[in-house]
Amino acid sequence: MAENIRVSDIPLNERPVEKLLQFGVESLSNEELLAILLRTGTKGENVIALSKRILIELDGLDGLLNVSFEEASKIKGIKKVKACQIIAMIEMFNRFRTLKSQRESFKISSPKDVSTLLINEMSNFKQEVFKLILLNTKNIVIGTKDVFKGTLNSSIVHPREVFKEAVHRGSASIIVCHNHPSGDPSPSKEDINITLRLKECGNIMGIELLDHIIIGDNKYVSLKEKGII
Repeated sequence: MAENIRVSDIPLNERPVEKLLQFGVESLSNEELLAILLRTGTKGENVIALSKRILIELDGLDGLLNVSFEEASKIKGIKKVKACQIIAMIEMFNRFRTLKSQRESFKISSPKDVSTLLINEMSNFKQEVFKLILLNTKNIVIGTKDVFKGTLNSSIVHPREVFKEAVHRGSASIIVCHNHPSGDPSPSKEDINITLRLKECGNIMGIELLDHIIIGDNKYVSLKEKGII
């Protein structure tokens, strides 16, 4: 593929975005994935050719994911905006990797531990999100999953969906957590009803519901500490 050929002149099924939509993201090469993030090329070099050259100059993905802003800015064709795009991508990857590592080795010993794990993330949600925390026999987090989004009530938060994931992941026990966008973490009557329903189902299935944490504006309430569970 010539460097100066515009992406719009490339056959439709060979363009990165169209390939992703038609064949899935796993069908794209590293340079095609980077091309989608960078969006545009430079004068005389389309974005795919630019992306390929960047990866060659940086010795592949490992070099790309460790490049600094200054180093990225020195690459021909990479100015401030594209350097910022690359650095932002690296930072998102590192944050995800750090969060994943924390969760995979994170032990829950108290409601405060749940708060430490999730409060920064969930305090900023603009709608209610009902999150499931899956634990092994040593109370180490083996996974988390957003089960529901939107206004929560007992007809929406169905135990089947909660415990299906717990069974699939071989979880010994679970903790559920949701946020109140109002900032007030005080449990509603509906919150309590949901908790008692899940607790009863967990007892039947042998997967104990350890707690229900409600997160507000950088504060939380534990229904276990309140004696509801």
